[in-house]
Amino acid sequence: MDENLRHQRDTSLGQLETLIRRGRQIGAARSVDATREWQRDCAAAINQLSGGSKAHWLARAFSAAFLVRAADGGVLVEADAAEIVARILDVLAQGAASLAFMDEVEAASSGAAPRPRRFEFVHNVALRPVLEQAFDNSGRAFEQRQFAPALTLACGLIEAMLTDALEHGGSHGIADWSFDARINAAERNGLIRRGCARLPPVARRYKELSDADGQLRPDAEVSERDARVTRQVLHVVMRDLDPGR
Repeated sequence: MDENLRHQRDTSLGQLETLIRRGRQIGAARSVDATREWQRDCAAAINQLSGGSKAHWLARAFSAAFLVRAADGGVLVEADAAEIVARILDVLAQGAASLAFMDEVEAASSGAAPRPRRFEFVHNVALRPVLEQAFDNSGRAFEQRQFAPALTLACGLIEAMLTDALEHGGSHGIADWSFDARINAAERNGLIRRGCARLPPVARRYKELSDADGQLRPDAEVSERDARVTRQVLHVVMRDLDPGR
């Protein structure tokens, strides 16, 4: 890992560790105002690490930390405040572990097969291992004919990459933009071509059709063709954003 990437990684890791320390102190003090401020800071950090996409595992885990679910899967009420703090601390620890894993990859023996580095073009270095994991999970889901998660993960990857590229280009307020708005802005700014025009309707609306955990609702039908085309568009977007591929 070169020095610039290591600096970015260490900065993000330090931010998470600071949030973890604050969370432990808040759990003991039980200050409502301090808790709310800490949760806002955690949300901003998670949003950055997940590339602004609610479909990524880290963003889904953060959202789920606030909810209590019934046995049938239905949302009941918001979790107890102390429980929410404990859950968010667990999510932050998962994010820190993902960043720390980058060093383990670097330290792997030279005889081992090199880990793919498909997302070196992504400016947010902390986001890269998350994207790698989501990419692998999408491909595995498609191979297992689990077309809904394959499509959802592919859409989340596209959205995260576009968010990263737009933020690097100076765009602001992207967290509030829809998936379509991010696609349109990326096309308008010349970051990508018109490959996203092939996205099926269910892919365009994947956020609207998703539940609080970022999973497509049971009534959102995804065909094999929907998932395949979406994954093809994902590869096109990756080539657009990384012309050297």
